[in-house]
Amino acid sequence: MSLTYTHYINKAFDESLRDDPRVLLFGLGVGDVGAVFGSTANLQSKYGSDRVFEIPLSENAVTGMALGLAMQGFRPVMMHQRADFSFTSAEQIINQIAKTSYMSGDVYKVPLVIRMIVGRGWGQGPTHAQSPHAIFSHIPGLQVVAPATPIDGYHLMKESIYSDNPVIFIEHRWLHQTVEKSNNELIMPNINEARIMKSGSDLTLISLSYGVIESLKIAEVLAELNLKVEVINLRSIQPWDKSTVIQSVTKTKKAMLLDTGHIEFGVTGEISSVLYSELFNSMSHPILRFGLPMEPTPSSAALAIDHYPSIENMLQKIKIHFGFKFDLKDAIKIFVDKFPYKTKHQDQPDVGVIGPF
Repeated sequence: MSLTYTHYINKAFDESLRDDPRVLLFGLGVGDVGAVFGSTANLQSKYGSDRVFEIPLSENAVTGMALGLAMQGFRPVMMHQRADFSFTSAEQIINQIAKTSYMSGDVYKVPLVIRMIVGRGWGQGPTHAQSPHAIFSHIPGLQVVAPATPIDGYHLMKESIYSDNPVIFIEHRWLHQTVEKSNNELIMPNINEARIMKSGSDLTLISLSYGVIESLKIAEVLAELNLKVEVINLRSIQPWDKSTVIQSVTKTKKAMLLDTGHIEFGVTGEISSVLYSELFNSMSHPILRFGLPMEPTPSSAALAIDHYPSIENMLQKIKIHFGFKFDLKDAIKIFVDKFPYKTKHQDQPDVGVIGPF
């Protein structure tokens, strides 16, 4: 049976609330009709408004409350329907939450999850579509994770809730419509480990969050052209799984990085630096990087098309950069045939995904 990302996140919350009375769930929209894309549906009625509840529009104060709850032994999950809202509580996250365990000599643990919805989509614009995972990854004391598939989201959320460290849980809004077949035999790596989504020997493609979905599409197109691409889902951004990435690039000798955030001063730069330090003499080509340009996100769907890297554009640059011999027209035709756009606007992944949330 294929189930949605929303189903799996709701399942992770439901099981955690059921199994541990210390788990609390709160944020804007957790109990309303939308229920944060449906991910918190029925939880308030099932577990009560003392454990699943709305918060006032005062993120800084509520984040401080979340820290206090975590220090007293609770396992709170605080949610932002847009990651941008978390910036009003930056002092609490960066100066208090990230440092409390260290400054208390590990007397106080901070088992706190801050779930942030990020990413492209449907007119979100400059202050509602940012992906700040690189910002939080720069702060010692914070773990930053980003699921890429429904089952991935389920396992990462449960591991985040039961971690004794504060976790920034980055969740792309386009993931909620994705589906994955239930697989009880699937053994997920632990929270710090990357996941090899597809094995290959011609190119390593490293990505995170919704970028992994796009990477798998690229790999499937190139497979039709007799190129074997290895796709790595980072899952954890801070810390990131250096050994899995290095082992893969050692094998393929070529690496491409796709980030859902900005290229400059971001995740792709950090990974590239490590790869060049470790494998400079063994790579056959320079690393190819994709991400967002250094500009605010446009609200207009017409402008957003040029703001985000398209798969057609990435295929073209892959061919030129690595000197692959495939015909670009053939590659684009394969892509369009395999993955036709479901709407007229490329800034809307599916007719079911409408604004503003």
